[in-house]
Amino acid sequence: MKIIGFAGSNSSQSINKKLVKYTLNEIKNIETEWLDITDFPIPIFGVDLEEKEGIPENIQKFIDKIQEADGIVVSLAEHNGSYSVAAKNLLDWCSRHKGEFFNNIPMLLMGTSTGGYGAKNVLGAAEMRFPKFGAQIVSVYSFPSFEDNFSKEKGITDEDLKKTHEKCVQQLIDAIL
Repeated sequence: MKIIGFAGSNSSQSINKKLVKYTLNEIKNIETEWLDITDFPIPIFGVDLEEKEGIPENIQKFIDKIQEADGIVVSLAEHNGSYSVAAKNLLDWCSRHKGEFFNNIPMLLMGTSTGGYGAKNVLGAAEMRFPKFGAQIVSVYSFPSFEDNFSKEKGITDEDLKKTHEKCVQQLIDAIL
């Protein structure tokens, strides 16, 4: 069994990366692997570019890594109420190469933000769109006010948010066992 996690952000200081890494660390007795989308550099998607050069090799590499998984943890950054450019670009390329690239693998979909809304706009968009990419979303977790509710040493500090996170992680584990 293997759970792969990644964040829809290309920022080295991404709070969504921190949330995914924390989540993977909390999973016991199942192999986990962290993927950083910046390790799969790709050009900005365009039909003309696709026709001229084809699908970038790193898209197949990314899809291959995802399809090795029995479960997926993803946390999306919210920029102006939607996907980050890095996440949207990755999704565009992946879907052009293989429409249902998530391959019906159970997924814990998360998002966090510095504000109190907890990336709910991008999570709503992903809940509607990701199943078309073959995602089997088994749980959705919104984590608001990251700086107020997370510490490097303790992880999630708010007890209610921590309990909800634990429940969402368990739903993913139950879906893959």
